Formats: sequence, C-alpha cells, structure tokens
Amino acid sequence: MSTSQKPKNRPFRPKAGKPGGEGPQGGRRNRGRPSAEGNRDARPDSNRGGRPERDTDGGRQPRSNASAIGLSNLEGGRGNWRARRQGAGGGYASPESPYPLASSEIPLQDGADARRPKRPQDTTYTEPQRLHKVLAAAGIGSRREIEEWIIAGRISVNGEPADVGQKVGPGDRVRVNGKLMPLRFAPRIPRVVLYHKPEGEIVSRDDPEGRPTVFDRLPTLRKGRWIAVGRLDFNTSGLLLFVNDGDLANKLMHPRYELDREYAVRILGELDEAQRQALLAGIELEDGPAKFNTLLDAGGEGANHWYRVTLSEGRNREVRRMFEALGLTVSRLMRVRYGPVVLPSRLKRGMWEDMAVEDVCALAGLPKPVNSGGKPRSGPRPGRRQP
Repeated sequence: MSTSQKPKNRPFRPKAGKPGGEGPQGGRRNRGRPSAEGNRDARPDSNRGGRPERDTDGGRQPRSNASAIGLSNLEGGRGNWRARRQGAGGGYASPESPYPLASSEIPLQDGADARRPKRPQDTTYTEPQRLHKVLAAAGIGSRREIEEWIIAGRISVNGEPADVGQKVGPGDRVRVNGKLMPLRFAPRIPRVVLYHKPEGEIVSRDDPEGRPTVFDRLPTLRKGRWIAVGRLDFNTSGLLLFVNDGDLANKLMHPRYELDREYAVRILGELDEAQRQALLAGIELEDGPAKFNTLLDAGGEGANHWYRVTLSEGRNREVRRMFEALGLTVSRLMRVRYGPVVLPSRLKRGMWEDMAVEDVCALAGLPKPVNSGGKPRSGPRPGRRQP
C-alpha cells in the first residue's frame, strides 16, 4: 500500500487564522455554529458540563450541527429531505404500494388529534346484527367484554337473558345492567332497476324453448335475487321494473294498491265511438271482465293508429285480448309507465339503469336518507347477456 492510500489517523488540529474563529478554537470545529455562544468550549466555566444555555427567548440552544443547520426540523426546511419526498400527503408510499412505510416515516398526527379521545361510532344499521357487534360499535365495551357480560347475564333482550351470537333488530329492546340502550336501526333501502325490454325476450328464468330471458341482461346481485314487477309478453316491449325486496314487489303488483299501467297501443284501423265506450265500460273475457281506466287518441299515419290506454291490472295478454274481442289486431304494444315510474327517453331497448335512492324511498314509502348527497348512481347501461 502506498503512502497516499494509508489511512490518516492523525488527530485533527485546527489552524489559527482560518475562518470560523480565531485562535485554537476556530476552524472546522466551529463550522455550522450560529454564533460563538453556541460552541460548547465558548461557554463560561460555570456552565460547562451542564445544560446548554437558553437564548433570549427562553429556548435551548442546539447541541449538534444537524440541529443548528435545520436537518432535524420536521416542519420542512433546507435539509428536510423526508418532508419533501412525503409531500403534503404525509407518506410518499401510495396505499396500493406493496412496501409499507417504515416506523420513522409514518406521518404523525397533529397534537390536537393525538390528544382527542376517539368517540364511539354512531352507526345506523339497516338489518339485524349480532348483539356484541352492535353494543361494541355503540362504545359500550369491547366485543370480548360484552360476550363475558352476556354469559354473566348482565345483558337482556326484550326482558329475556341474551345469548352469545344472538341478533337484534329494530324492534328489540336491549338492556345492559337494567339500563335501556338507544340502538339505532334504519329500514333497509331496496334496489330498483329500470329495464327497457325489447321484443323477443321472455320474463322468466327457465324457458323450455330456450328463448332469451330478461334476467340475462340484469346486473349481478351480491345478495338476494331480482324479482320482476309484473310481466310483459314475448312480443311486448317497454318498461319493466326489477327489485331485490319481496315486500316492495308485492306492494307494486298487488291489485289492492291499484297502480296504473300505461301502454302505447298501435292497431290496424281506428276505433269508433261504440268500441271506445265498450273498452271503457268493460269487456267480458275468459277470465272475467276487463276495462280501461283511460283511452286517449295518440294519432297515426296510414292504416296504423296509436292509442294511450291505462288499466290497474296485469293479467296475461289483457290489452291484446281486449282489442281482439272487438275484432281489432294489435300490431305494436309498449308499456311506457308503471305507477309513478315513467320509462325515460334516454333508456334505449336492452338497457337498464338504477333508480335514484330518493325515488326508491318515495316509491317504497321510506324516509329520505339523511346523507343522500353522495356519489350518484350511474346512468343507463347496456344489458350484457351471460354466456
């Protein structure tokens, strides 16, 4: 090894006359010091070996060069490379990154947030939940503690001792040590889909003939199944509602609710006054009398003529059979309204869209949700047949 490659283990000796100080106390040792008062050797003998002196504003002077030039300043500065890499968001690793932040790189909470105690979650449930989960979310205790209280008989449901794993709903009264717990339950908001059925599809899940079904175009539900509100014939198009709640489906279909169904009917020829009165007064069919609530002339060209009719029933091929009873042929039939729901003009054939939450609550008779200003549901979507 040459002389130039040998390590230099000689102690450093500051030279006099260099910048940073005069005499033996100048040179490299004093570089980075804010002033001579910040040097340990420049302090008086009475304070040497003790705590650093305080500045005029009461703060302690830094002990190291790193703190003197700002490398230890976590609020951002010239030497704060970690703060610059993290940016305003705190950590520079994205949530999707497979590499988590190191413990020293995790952004700390503000002082106010760190001192503020966590409040129990004000959760509103839409369906029955396990007892220990509901009480834990209300801040009564931990799930393990609540299970121990249940075993000890300190919790009752509707006046009876609770069981481990028991579920509670909106009508249940839960008491802990005899005190009634204010648990909040909200009605479950169903999902309603508007579908523009084209001709050539059957409203059935199983068809022996293997014809296309409307359920092949609907979105997939994670829980439950779609229920068709009423039916449309194979050669009838128009509005078709699908819900995932049986009570709402019964409310929309049962005859006692008398929801109007409006159809656009195209026939060959025109109705005379006697035929119009017969359709409004009632026509005897095979399964009983039937009549239209309203019948309006919608015009037409050539041999075809359009009419708008409404009725409060949904029997099989009822509209077609009423016109056929008078010797008239229906060449086109389309449902344009079901109760208060109107077929949107933007919804083309074979497409579906979700009904807005506010409209669903109005249709089901539920209170409007408090926080309904979230992300709106998407518009019309084309139905995709499942392979």
